[in-house]
Amino acid sequence: MYFVDNENTYDARINLAIEEYLLRNILLDEDILLFYINGPSIIIGRNQNTLEEINQAYVEAHEITVVRRLSGGGAVYHDLGNLNFSFISRNGKENLLNYKKFTAPVVRALNHMGIPAELGGRNDILVDGRKISGNASYSVREGVVSHGTLLFDSDLSHLTDALNVKPGKIISKGIKSIRSRVANISEFLREPMSVEDFRQSLLQSIFEGADPIPQYRLGESDWKAIHELSAQRYQSWEWNYGRSPEFNVRKTHRFPFGEIDACIDVQNGVIASARLYGDFLGDGELSDVEKLLAGARYDREGLKRALDGFDTSRYFGGLSTQDFLEFLFGELA
Repeated sequence: MYFVDNENTYDARINLAIEEYLLRNILLDEDILLFYINGPSIIIGRNQNTLEEINQAYVEAHEITVVRRLSGGGAVYHDLGNLNFSFISRNGKENLLNYKKFTAPVVRALNHMGIPAELGGRNDILVDGRKISGNASYSVREGVVSHGTLLFDSDLSHLTDALNVKPGKIISKGIKSIRSRVANISEFLREPMSVEDFRQSLLQSIFEGADPIPQYRLGESDWKAIHELSAQRYQSWEWNYGRSPEFNVRKTHRFPFGEIDACIDVQNGVIASARLYGDFLGDGELSDVEKLLAGARYDREGLKRALDGFDTSRYFGGLSTQDFLEFLFGELA
C-alpha cells in the first residue's frame, strides 16, 4: 500500500478532487491510502437533494462549504476535528461495498489505542453503540474508492445544527440521511492527543511500523490537474446544488396582511414553475411574480437576482422584496 500526503489541504473541494484524481489517474501496483481533514463543510451524498439536507441559513451564517461527493449515502458534517480516510483500489468488482475489508485496518488501529471500536451494521464503525465513523464507496472503470469519516474531536453542536434542515416543506425524490447517535473518539482515549498525533498513530498502525512509509508524492502536474478537476466539478454550483433530484417546495406564512402560500416546482436546482395563493390583499397580477421566478436558481443568490429591481409591495400588502425573499428561501415558514 502507498500513502499520499495531501500537504495540509483543508478545502473539501480540493480533497475530494485529490481522491478522484488518484482513482482515475495514478495506476500503482498496490492500494493507496489518503488522509485528509476538511474545514467546516457538509459533504452531500451523490443522490441527495442538497437543500433538503442542510440548514441553509445556518450554513451561510457560519460560512460552511457545501460539496457533493461521488459516493452515495447520507450527508455528513466535517470540521478540523474530523479525520477522513480513503482507500483507493484497482480491484473494483472485488472491493466495491467491501466495508469490512477497508475498515478493518482502521478498527485494528483504534483497538491498539485502547478504543473498543467495531464495525456495526453495514458501513459504520461504532464504540459502545455510538457512531464514530460512517463509510461509503463508489467505483469507476479504473477502480474503487472506499472512504470514511473519523469523528475525533468534532463540534457536535455544529453537526446537529448544520444538518437540521429548515427550508419549508419539501417533497423530494432524493435519498434521505439517517441520523445516528454519534460520539467523538477523543472521549475514549486513555491519554489526550491532537488530531495530528491521532493521524500519525493511525498511519503507523496501518503500515505496521514501516519506516519509511511507502508514499506516492503529488507533483506539480498532479496538483495542476487536481485544481482543474476541483474547479470543474467540486466548486461548481451545478454539481453541488443543481444535480439535486427533482423536488417540490411549499412555503406558507401568515403575515399581518394575510397568508401567502407558495408552491414551487424545482428541477435540477432551477425553478420550473411557481404558483402563489393566499388571502392577502394586494394589487397586480400574481402571474407577473410567477413568471419572474420561473427559471431562477433555487438558492438565495438566484432568487435575489430574479427579484432584483422588482417591487413586491404592491402585490403582497406592502411586503418588501427582501422579506418576500426570506419567505421563499429563509426561515419564514
